[in-house]
Amino acid sequence: MTARARVRAPELIGKGGWLNTGGKQHTLADLRGSIVILDFWTFCCVNCLHVLDELRELEERHRDTVVIVGVHSPKFVHEAEHRAVVDAVERYAVHHPVLDDPELATWKQYAVRAWPTLVVIDPEGYVVAQHAGEGHAHALDKLVTRLEQEHTAKGTLRRGDGPYVPPEPVATDLRFPGKVLLLPASGHYLVADSSRHALVELAADGESVVRRIGTGERGLVDGDAATARFSEPQGLALLPDGSVVVADTVNHVLRRLDPQTGRVTTVAGTGTQWWQGSPTSGPAREVALSSPWDVAWFEDRVWIAMAGVHQLWTYDPATDRVEVAAGTTNEGLVDGPADEAWFAQPSGLSAAGGRLWIADAETSALRWAERAQDGAGHLIRTAVGTGLFDFGHRDGPAGQALLQHPLGVTALPDGSVAVSDTYNNALRRYDPVTGEVSTLATDLREPSDAAVVDGDIVVVESARHRLTRLRLPEEAVRVEAVAHRTRRAATDVGAGPFRLDVVFSAPPGQKLDDRYGPSTRLLVSATPPELLLEGGGKGSDLFRELVLDPAVPEGVLHVSAMAASCDVDDSDNPNPYPACHVHQQDWGVPVRITPDGDSRLALVLAGMDGAAG
Repeated sequence: MTARARVRAPELIGKGGWLNTGGKQHTLADLRGSIVILDFWTFCCVNCLHVLDELRELEERHRDTVVIVGVHSPKFVHEAEHRAVVDAVERYAVHHPVLDDPELATWKQYAVRAWPTLVVIDPEGYVVAQHAGEGHAHALDKLVTRLEQEHTAKGTLRRGDGPYVPPEPVATDLRFPGKVLLLPASGHYLVADSSRHALVELAADGESVVRRIGTGERGLVDGDAATARFSEPQGLALLPDGSVVVADTVNHVLRRLDPQTGRVTTVAGTGTQWWQGSPTSGPAREVALSSPWDVAWFEDRVWIAMAGVHQLWTYDPATDRVEVAAGTTNEGLVDGPADEAWFAQPSGLSAAGGRLWIADAETSALRWAERAQDGAGHLIRTAVGTGLFDFGHRDGPAGQALLQHPLGVTALPDGSVAVSDTYNNALRRYDPVTGEVSTLATDLREPSDAAVVDGDIVVVESARHRLTRLRLPEEAVRVEAVAHRTRRAATDVGAGPFRLDVVFSAPPGQKLDDRYGPSTRLLVSATPPELLLEGGGKGSDLFRELVLDPAVPEGVLHVSAMAASCDVDDSDNPNPYPACHVHQQDWGVPVRITPDGDSRLALVLAGMDGAAG
């Protein structure tokens, strides 16, 4: 491989300005002398949230040499609103400067193609590495250590405090609550107080705090209400024995709460994140999970909305086992047999009759799972939603209706379904009998869940930090239709043969892990499917010859890549079990067929200075 020419990092620009800097607006010149890591993220993206968690330890370990800058680059219309970005920065405990870039100006300057993407800039202001996807913390740590050594020797490294200025804390009983559960025995509400890492029991008025469960400090600790610790808990499900299962999202586990005693125990997950190649079934405490976002009791077991891997899993308390129930880990909207279906961050569940309703957030869809007619397995169906890139606020027939990143779904007494339409700041209703979608309430702030109580519906207004009780009206309120499509700059490509290359070089000190077969995987599809005449499907090579249909002028190529690498041990007594790492990323690349378009598309999974030619 030939070394690349040094590239000066483009300036950081964003119409929304800077957050977490005490009001100061920064330039790259202000950061000269520090190792800068740009994190291109958007708050709807669960992979971006994973990267935020991966960066916490690196941020602490190198706090006097590294400045992480989050470049918020929105996908949804709601995410371009500055107030929503301010909320997200607090909600997800982002403890570094954030540039709000609603028009994707810096995204375009750095030729970013996917969320999340990390770019490393050395103390002299040159780009030295780019990584797409998650799982790069180990490689980044080694690169940072190397840059510290090199620039200390050159005298170009400046040590000291970075530009981060924490915002003033706000005193509220709840802070960005996620999900709510009615406790039938007491008539109280149990609320996942997500950003405060605790559960809160509220009295029947929905306001008075009865007790807090958890210390409020991030962690994974079992114990009583005063000692237990959570990490951004979300979903809550009541079991037949009266206990509650909690989706402890950032800990990647399920917890069990005894409402009588306040005792918390871990019942599923290892406390580490699931990666490709890990077991997908087995004893519950021996199988890793990935960002479980909601839980529901359905068909005598707990169903899990596994947002981190775009699947549904189940946990059976009777056998103490977990297993995959639906989804392939590919991100998108595909119906059919459960083991062939695609999801995109399923984040809300509600069981009613023979259906499990699903809020599929990234496809802005309402879907359901039900038993196949022959009783063998489940089928996945879609009521509202068309895919990853269409969203909005439109009522009417379900086939034409639009949602925007819903996080919650609640079965109603009449058989219809209420949808917490989060990024539309609305509560919506779908009637399976008529096939109509209507609006129940607007002017909410990021509703994320709801519970039915005595003919009313109690909504979690996450960004207002409260529960709001609404009357279920006889007639839904219609609103003016608004439709959106995600718009990113399309790549001009030529018709006919077309080469796709995913650029990956194992980070220094690592090599591809081919001990158990191919170390790489590539999956390619398209929207609309007719765009891709040849080259779709799975393969182990990180390149593919595609044929695009000139009769389809534009569309989206969906690319999913994975590479596994292990540390190289050149010592006299090498470790037979070296540390191994998985690098993975999904891209949705808008393409437009033009006569003079490119015949090659290169996507960077991981590239470093001198590592890619």
